[in-house]
Amino acid sequence: MTDDLRIVVDLDAAEPPFEQVRAQLAGLIATGRLLPGDRLPTVRALAADLGLAANTVARAYKELEAAGLVETRRRAGTVVASGEHTADVAVAALAAKFAAAARDAGLDAAAAIDLVRAALRAG
Repeated sequence: MTDDLRIVVDLDAAEPPFEQVRAQLAGLIATGRLLPGDRLPTVRALAADLGLAANTVARAYKELEAAGLVETRRRAGTVVASGEHTADVAVAALAAKFAAAARDAGLDAAAAIDLVRAALRAG
């Protein structure tokens, strides 16, 4: 996971660590910061990054899977499920990434919109 998707666990909080991890990942999925097909870190890797027991992260992942937010695949690991996202959320996230790339490339709004129109026509 990139730095802008960092999970933070407060061990002094009343909420158990697994619930903090679950809630933060669910929020990232709901807002489109994690998109369908995005891979989550392995249980061991995330547990090590957060200083938690692997069973704590595994419980968070199990609850996310039970809610239909993630899927665990044998070779692909744990990925964001496609059913939870609406097309609007996924496309809005991609549009934001495109807008940032267009700005970074020095394009004005009209040029960026022209590119989108051309892509839509090309189908």
